[in-house]
Amino acid sequence: MNFDHTEDRRMLSDMLRRFVAEQYGFAVRDDIARSSQGYSADFWRRYAELGAIGALFPEDDGGLGGAGFDIAVVFEALGRGLVVEPFLDALVAGDAIAAAGTPAQKAVLAELQSGAAIVSLAHAEAQAGYELAHVRTRAERDGDGWRLDGAKAVVGHAEQAGLFVVSARTSGGDDDADGISLFLVPAGAPGLQVQGYPLIDGGRAGDLSLDHVRVGADALLGQAGAGHAVLERSIGKGVLALCAEAVGAMDAARDATLEYLQTRKQFGVPIGRFQALQHRMADVLLEIEQARSAVINAAAQLGHADRATRERALSAAKYTIGRVGILVAEECIQLHGGIGMTWELPLAHYAKRLVMIDHQFGDEDHHLARFIALAPQE
Repeated sequence: MNFDHTEDRRMLSDMLRRFVAEQYGFAVRDDIARSSQGYSADFWRRYAELGAIGALFPEDDGGLGGAGFDIAVVFEALGRGLVVEPFLDALVAGDAIAAAGTPAQKAVLAELQSGAAIVSLAHAEAQAGYELAHVRTRAERDGDGWRLDGAKAVVGHAEQAGLFVVSARTSGGDDDADGISLFLVPAGAPGLQVQGYPLIDGGRAGDLSLDHVRVGADALLGQAGAGHAVLERSIGKGVLALCAEAVGAMDAARDATLEYLQTRKQFGVPIGRFQALQHRMADVLLEIEQARSAVINAAAQLGHADRATRERALSAAKYTIGRVGILVAEECIQLHGGIGMTWELPLAHYAKRLVMIDHQFGDEDHHLARFIALAPQE
């Protein structure tokens, strides 16, 4: 199998890396990440003009790519700059709309890809852990439409989103895969409340409260009760995106650490000449390449027709990223010494992001168990 990127992907990768390095430096990023909005509308539009959002979607949905390697290329470049704009929300929520939406519902994809709209997935709930099928939010028939009641947790860019893809149970028990439906809920819907807060690794999220939120029949995304399969595919793309972002962040942390080892002197020589530190850095480099290989495999299998093959590759990558990400964060900070923990040094922010990526869409323990459960039965 040929893993070389196409010319278009190489150009996109080079362009995004240059843009992030030249226009989205750490000081700029830090101001945006700690702002009241948690992202920059101006940069969101500029990323759209570069084609970075469109690259996440196939041509049939108005995009420029949409394949696993397209997603990986974009998010690896974003990871190098700790970009906080709502790319992950756009990918996951947008993919669900593209997969199950009607032509009228898909009209929002054009606004999303142009940077004019923010759409977020509201699926996680406080008691769910990482279980995809755990949904307690209920949706019941209400005349010609639906009434939604429940709560959603840690919804990305919830305060700025104009539209939410909300999962709600229309039948079955709280942990049943069957019976989950998806709805498009506008941000201004009566009964919908958003409680926003800053995230520890930058940007903002929010919790949603849905109290007798009424939507029309046209708000149902796809078939009633069939939302689990759509969620699995869309969140699977989000898993790949997070893994690629982590590789980009690891590369940036590696480069910063190598530079520090070559310039920081002790006993009159750069500390990078000390054999013990060389061995530790060599281990870090090898682990990063193993993580990169896992992401390449997941990107290659993203479109596989067999669910188990696809999902095992994604869980293997997420487990590897979780394990290696923590190792890279810890080792790079320790190799820097006390300065590695200071707020002013970008490295500390890369370390925080790597730790939090492990907890998005399932940590390493969750995905290791899932990988084992998906193994072929003899």
